[in-house]
Amino acid sequence: MNKLITKSCEEIMTTLYKPIEFAVDGLLAQGLYILAGSPKAGKSWLALQLCLAVAKGEKLLERDTANGTALYFCLEDGYERIQKRLYELTDEPSDKLFFSIMADSIGGGLEEQITMFKSAHDDLRLVIIDTLQMVRSETESTYGSDYAELLPLKSLAQQLGICIVLVHHLRKAADKDPFNMVSGSTGLNGCVDGLLVLIKAKRSANQAVLHCTGRDIEDTELLLTRQGARWTVTDESEDKPPDLFSFAIHDLMLEQLSFKGSATELCGLLTKKYEQEFFPNMIKKELTLHGYELQSYGVKFSHKRSNGQRLIMLEYDRDSDTGDGKNLMPEHSQNADPAVTADESDSSQTIDTIDSASKADSNTCEKSADPVRQLAVPFCSGADPEYIIIGGKKVEVKRLSLDDLLNQSAARLREKIFRERGRVLPEFDPAL
Repeated sequence: MNKLITKSCEEIMTTLYKPIEFAVDGLLAQGLYILAGSPKAGKSWLALQLCLAVAKGEKLLERDTANGTALYFCLEDGYERIQKRLYELTDEPSDKLFFSIMADSIGGGLEEQITMFKSAHDDLRLVIIDTLQMVRSETESTYGSDYAELLPLKSLAQQLGICIVLVHHLRKAADKDPFNMVSGSTGLNGCVDGLLVLIKAKRSANQAVLHCTGRDIEDTELLLTRQGARWTVTDESEDKPPDLFSFAIHDLMLEQLSFKGSATELCGLLTKKYEQEFFPNMIKKELTLHGYELQSYGVKFSHKRSNGQRLIMLEYDRDSDTGDGKNLMPEHSQNADPAVTADESDSSQTIDTIDSASKADSNTCEKSADPVRQLAVPFCSGADPEYIIIGGKKVEVKRLSLDDLLNQSAARLREKIFRERGRVLPEFDPAL
């Protein structure tokens, strides 16, 4: 019997673990993934596009990639077809993208082949195997057999710190849950760290939805359009506020150089500097989660118990600061939310009530002459940002022309109809 190895809850929560690295931000992290789609749906084109993006450090589907070496096992094609596809996607070759049209099977040498390639290319980020069926040796398809067959590749991805993507097929039978359409038992889904399922409404259509789920990624649906050989995102992306917590701590430590005290005391210093409320129950969590990033900015974080009190200790080292000893917080963000303020509690938000808004200078507030904007609320004009009052809160107004508004509404309707009915409608033309 092997000795049982355990870690306490506190030990896990206070250890600085290296953050998970993404090959494609928010879509593919270190681990084993399946990219599935119907035959000729364009999944191999997407796989090749993914390899090129990582090898060149370019964006994929409007998402950042981690630049590094990519290895593509293109097991159903020859080099001539690969050449034609490459020229469809790029004019410039990359010395960080490699191909192989032969591979050993899982458990029959494939893991050793990838390991040897990694030893020769230390910056290996991505391995794509197209297709999974070409490297399988197991003929039985039960939950246990499918799970066990993929487990060596899952372990290898974690061991090498890389992302391995298996290109796979979908069942012909439709399902409301696209992830249930992956060919094989649910053992495949259970073993991998994430699933990307590409579904086209019709074989001849140039639009598809990429359904994404995984342990380290948020569930996402991307509406894609095929423009020539390249897949592009056509649905509206949500702007996420930047995470400025590490910048805030770094700039504070440029002044303090060292800190030893309670979370409440550290919050007091941050609040004084940024004129924004911080919360002691969140500070330690954020310091731990941002520990590696803070180290790159010359800030070392540790903590200890003393007389029953939890103390936070921060030390700044100028020589290890990749920020070169300069302030990192953008000027316009000095009073902004650096990750542990407004998002954690409504009480931290600065709220302007309707009563206070009504006292504004009547010379600077007026109703818009645009009949579309009159549907909103009076806003303030001038050089400063414009605001409306919604639910007693001040919200910045974004000016849109009537054409922009109609185009955005039409795009949302087209996407909704495609998702619900599988129908692809033509682009909206405001001139008609």
